[in-house]
Amino acid sequence: MISAVESAMSIESLIKAQAYGLGFDLVGITSLGPVGTAPAFEKWLSQGYSGEMGYLARGAEKRRDSRLPLPNTTHAIVVGLNYGGREAAGPIARYARGDDYHDVITAKLDDLRAWLESEIGRPVASKPYVDTGPILERDLARRAGLGWFGKNTNLVNPKLGSFFFIGALLVNLDLKDDAPFEGDRCGTCTRCLDACPTDAFVEHRVLDATRCISYLTIENKDGIPERLRPAVGEMIYGCDICQDVCPWNITFSQDLREEALKSRPMFVGRTAREQALELLVMDDEAYRRNFRGSPMKRAKRTGLSRNAAVVLGNVGEPRDAAVLEASRLTADEMVAEHIDWALEKIAARADV
Repeated sequence: MISAVESAMSIESLIKAQAYGLGFDLVGITSLGPVGTAPAFEKWLSQGYSGEMGYLARGAEKRRDSRLPLPNTTHAIVVGLNYGGREAAGPIARYARGDDYHDVITAKLDDLRAWLESEIGRPVASKPYVDTGPILERDLARRAGLGWFGKNTNLVNPKLGSFFFIGALLVNLDLKDDAPFEGDRCGTCTRCLDACPTDAFVEHRVLDATRCISYLTIENKDGIPERLRPAVGEMIYGCDICQDVCPWNITFSQDLREEALKSRPMFVGRTAREQALELLVMDDEAYRRNFRGSPMKRAKRTGLSRNAAVVLGNVGEPRDAAVLEASRLTADEMVAEHIDWALEKIAARADV
């Protein structure tokens, strides 16, 4: 039953209040239609910067017009969920230390949809998108007023920084648009570009994913190019470096509040070397147990073993050679080559 206070509020205000009540940190509304950044995205694809991510080229027509993924929808309720920019940096990117964000945000958007239908008293054609379909969510988020495109390509919010996920609930409901975020608040700052260990930024707001540590350790299914392995450093899965140095994050990032996104015990208080060694000796049962419901499953056990070998090549100690050699006995050809590289690097450091 709608209270007297609620009856005096617009449906847009009620939606935002409910979204905040569900735990979202940002929420805005925008109409669907032609996508302004689609041409730039298609140019980026044509230049080969997406690497092996062939799925990004699928559904091109739908990416050009956000009304097409779910016919007859008119608006998007766009949300942001903080994942803890004040958490300590480490070998696992902050976003991947807890439960899979796709599941967490989709469940919240489903709850928002159910509340909305109850509030207006009828079914609403809708669909949640969380990095899972032909939707350029970052474009929708800017149009909904949630932030601007930083030089490292991340959406930056002036009150939260960039350590947040973006989700969108497409709905068939006539809503009032929020004002889009206009302007660029990066100014002359290039800290994010300068800090990238692999020089992955071709220019401002253009990322060559094939050089990005996040791509190399997650989406890339082949070997990590040998010339880039030293630059991977201690990163086992993903990379936060270009966000860590951003002044907006240094000043405005927030503590993690969402329980489901908090770090699993295996990532707490342990060095990159210790985590890499554990990954190499982990059997199938332990892998399934430790990574059930984790976004890190995207790299699969083979990818994580490859990444662990590279990290040990960069920071491993002579006593780690035995673990590497034992792991090599059951490794596939690609992982074995990375283990051989790691053994060579550890031996070279020991000879210095």
